[in-house]
Amino acid sequence: MAQAAAKAAPASGTLRRELTFLDLLMTSLGGIIGSGWLYGSWKGAFMAGPAADLSWLIGGIAVLLIGLVYAELGGALPEAGAIVRYPQFSHGTFVSYIMGWGALIAYASVPPIEAEAAVQFMGYYWPAVYSTHTASLTTVGLLMSVVFMLLFFFINYFGIWVFGKTNTIWTLIKIAIPTLAVVVLLFGGHFNPANFGSHGGFTPLGTSGIFAAVPLGGIVFAYLGFRQSLDLAGEAKNPQRDVPRAVIWSILIGAVLYILLQTVWVGNMPAAQLAHGWAGTKGEFTAPFSDLSKLAGFGWLAVILLLDAIWSPAGTGNVYLASTSRVMHAMGKNRYFPKFLLWVHPKSGVPLWALVFTVVLGLAFLLPLPSWSALVGLVSNATVFTYVIGPVTLTVLRRTMPNMPRPFRLNGLGFFGPAAFVVASLILYWSGWAIDAPVALILLIGVLLYAYGVTTFAEDVEIYSWKYVKAGYWLVAYIIAILILTYIGSSNFGAPHQIIPYGWDMLVVAIVALAFYYWGVGSGLPTFESEAKLKEFAQAGKTASAD
Repeated sequence: MAQAAAKAAPASGTLRRELTFLDLLMTSLGGIIGSGWLYGSWKGAFMAGPAADLSWLIGGIAVLLIGLVYAELGGALPEAGAIVRYPQFSHGTFVSYIMGWGALIAYASVPPIEAEAAVQFMGYYWPAVYSTHTASLTTVGLLMSVVFMLLFFFINYFGIWVFGKTNTIWTLIKIAIPTLAVVVLLFGGHFNPANFGSHGGFTPLGTSGIFAAVPLGGIVFAYLGFRQSLDLAGEAKNPQRDVPRAVIWSILIGAVLYILLQTVWVGNMPAAQLAHGWAGTKGEFTAPFSDLSKLAGFGWLAVILLLDAIWSPAGTGNVYLASTSRVMHAMGKNRYFPKFLLWVHPKSGVPLWALVFTVVLGLAFLLPLPSWSALVGLVSNATVFTYVIGPVTLTVLRRTMPNMPRPFRLNGLGFFGPAAFVVASLILYWSGWAIDAPVALILLIGVLLYAYGVTTFAEDVEIYSWKYVKAGYWLVAYIIAILILTYIGSSNFGAPHQIIPYGWDMLVVAIVALAFYYWGVGSGLPTFESEAKLKEFAQAGKTASAD
């Protein structure tokens, strides 16, 4: 009976390696350039004033530090659903499950967020989709968001080659339009350098506004897409060479473009809009760059930007649907999600059921979604949390897998590893209690679900053994520690009960983060996955020698 069932089961295909370097670069840039640039400059300015340029620079440097760590991991271990797979090699199932749970919450919500953003801007041409009275999508708007989600599904369904080429063209247009906006607004005759020093000076809202804008102004959210090429590394033609380059170049290109966009935003702000200072601009704009272009007398540019406000978020939603399905596939490979998520369509080469499940989960997120501004902090925070494992994992693998081929090797890991962990921790802290508390609760619920699943459904006792739980103590303690710090830290970052004053609070966070970094590194161990991978490398080496 079992044999008959096995024969009846459809054969699974394999993921196809068809993405070029340009495809990978455009995948990461497609994830970076979405709705973030449409809102980020506006929100950054009213949170930090002209100093928002520094917020973008800080965010870019922070993400680049993290990206350099992932560049080595991506070249050495090109795996589908990378963020879920890496900690499986360094700490085992418990840590990788928590990271996968966090990534699932963060990734799966992005396609519906971007679909909502696209439909919201459609409201300028089709008022029936968005209600300005309730500031939410109408029933028709929700249906249009579902249409976008289905469009993303079918682009992905027809294979990674179709997705890659479609996204490359889509993203090149996405880059061209904000670049056009920068050129026109910088040289169009309305750029006023005096805006950087007037109306309260360069830092009218204090230095804390600069830091708070990084997670809450949409800045980190705008940079988050760099990791998309990592999650699709299992389908790259030459991942060892191309994935590290795609990660690093996407961050650099994105940072330059975003800083220029913030600069022209500040420089083109009319004096009338600054009558109540930079904080007073919060309610002045509904379609920020389009509205600014109109005020500067460039009506034609405003029309193009409104069209791009539909095009750009939709492209990012498409990219995240692809990467989220690979995260689902990886969670199946790690054996704590159903095995059917591993099934790959023999003809198209896509993880079909993982893709379907991603769409269904995205639709569930879509229905109760509030505004973009309300969601961006939560999504950014959940994603940044998944970043903290990168430097810890890389440092552990340098010890437990020293002979693993590393096409890109990060020099100075002794500095970059702790630095990346500290900046990720600071971003979490700057998000504040109101954002950190629900994210921490979601993550701790994931811990409980893991405990329940292991004790109730686990088939392979070895991969869920107690040694892997002990390897994750530091991570649970870290979540709780960050939550406590946001509760007792500076009121500048929304702490309900300030005990640590502003300035000292960031020093304390950095010291605590370093302690957890070294605890996390010390908790790493050889796992069943790392041992299997080392055997695979050894066998490949023997085969190469024989040839």
